[in-house]
Amino acid sequence: MRQFFKYVLATLTGLFVFGVLGFVLLIGFVAALASSDTEATVASDSVLELKLDKPIAERESRTSFGSIVSSQADNIGLDNLKATLRRAKNDSDIKGIFLNVELVQAGMASLEEVRDALLDFKKSGKFVVAYADAQSEKSYYLTSVADRIYLNPQGTLEFNGLSSETMYYKNLFEKAGIQPQIFRVGSFKSAVEPFFRENMSDSARLQTSSFLNSINDFMLGHIATARKIAPQRLKTISDSMLVHNADDAKRLGLVTNLGYYDQALDYMKGKLGVEKDEKLSLVSLTDYSKADDEESSSGSSRIAVIYAEGDIVTGKGGSSSIGSTRFAEAIRKARLDDKVKAVVLRVNSPGGSSLASDIIYREVLLTKKVKPIICSMSDVAASGGYFIAMGCDTIVAHPNTITGSIGVFGVLPNIQPLLRDKLGVTTDRVTTGKFSDFPTITRPLTPFEQSQFQNEINRIYADFTTKAAAGRNMPVERLRGYASGRVWSGSEAKARGLVDVLGSMDDALRIAARRAKLKEGDYTLQALPRQKSFMENIFSGLNEEVRMSLVKQEMGPLFPVYEQYKKLAEMKGAQARMPFELNIQ
Repeated sequence: MRQFFKYVLATLTGLFVFGVLGFVLLIGFVAALASSDTEATVASDSVLELKLDKPIAERESRTSFGSIVSSQADNIGLDNLKATLRRAKNDSDIKGIFLNVELVQAGMASLEEVRDALLDFKKSGKFVVAYADAQSEKSYYLTSVADRIYLNPQGTLEFNGLSSETMYYKNLFEKAGIQPQIFRVGSFKSAVEPFFRENMSDSARLQTSSFLNSINDFMLGHIATARKIAPQRLKTISDSMLVHNADDAKRLGLVTNLGYYDQALDYMKGKLGVEKDEKLSLVSLTDYSKADDEESSSGSSRIAVIYAEGDIVTGKGGSSSIGSTRFAEAIRKARLDDKVKAVVLRVNSPGGSSLASDIIYREVLLTKKVKPIICSMSDVAASGGYFIAMGCDTIVAHPNTITGSIGVFGVLPNIQPLLRDKLGVTTDRVTTGKFSDFPTITRPLTPFEQSQFQNEINRIYADFTTKAAAGRNMPVERLRGYASGRVWSGSEAKARGLVDVLGSMDDALRIAARRAKLKEGDYTLQALPRQKSFMENIFSGLNEEVRMSLVKQEMGPLFPVYEQYKKLAEMKGAQARMPFELNIQ
């Protein structure tokens, strides 16, 4: 009888869970359909409001379950944002842009693309007005192009230079009983330093200081042009941290007005002849995108744009990674499609698996033999990200792109102390040969095994640098002088011949079209690889969210240890990867 009730209870539980899931999915369908059926209209004398309150990625994604149910994307697609600004420039109903931005979640190169699009919008003669209660350094760089910049009288503006902070896990791993076994080539290959150091090495500090100052000087130069302030004066303001409050920002000419949100709206009403007691027609980015009726080219020719964003991994990968199988197929598809006349490989990646990078690199070389393939580097195209780019005909990078990091490393964690000393678990084994269990994470490697691992890392580094030298048409010894894992800004890389052109994604598209002998209007853009469908995102997103939520709840304060261990465990084989957690603030 107990067994009977057990089965009945299990059946009822399953039906309940299925019912709840079905109800939630129904809500998601209704929300998505309602969202897609709603036609957004744009009134005359409207202002496009850009809040940019979500992370900016290469393409818009809806990978989380919550984003699908609410019909709101997880992020802002850079491609869609730029297309929207181009359309607004020529839309007679849009009279200006209202930048309501405080904290921009974007890399420096992505930020530059948006900033350039705003400058292009201003060529139409329309206004750009910015307002913020408080502004970070990145958001101010973006809003510095505005005709009027309003800052809350009690607000703040960060203008004290850039910084990059790295977290180090040596002590954490020691407490957890995890021993990272490190193998690398190159004195600048600092990606593994967080595993065995408590601070930066001299070489890591040197390279970070070099590219950070390069990016900072570039940023200050553009702000100086926009605000008509001498670059050296801006440098003094920044280095001496002369901006402490809103009054300082106004006095030093960084903002034009101290005022509140309603005062910024009143100014725009005056520009448009709208009475102060009337409502200003503000159109959000989401609504304006829904009303997008931008005409596409009717030509049959295409330029394939392959968006490679995230860590490079073997296999298909996920929505936030560059899977070697999926991306090799995407490049192959573009190569074999007669309608595709050229390819632009858009790279935003810190690298990853050396094997996966080489698989993608091979497809790039094969494509190069039959049609132009141009690389456009975004925020980061380093190590493995540089590997997949170096075979292209032309490499286009932003001056503030992070690139280079030509080097290889391998990490094999030894969790024997964790198992034995922390969890009370021991292991034993039977093998048919002396090295049958190599590699393993439950015991330390022998000196011979360590030498074999290091030899393999050396071999892969030699292969990496040889191929890079061939791609850049320079002697391998010269190339290795720029390698050793060192990270460069786009400007620094251009000066050393690691990239060909300093420019944007639009520049890369123009180069691709010219190489393919295509005129503007004669081709369409084809985005690859294919993004997941509505149903695919529902099930994959729900499954991952539920799993991670349960793991986090079960692990509690040990969850950060689990995350770092997971990173170690996922590093299968040699890695061509730049430093972790490189965050410019």
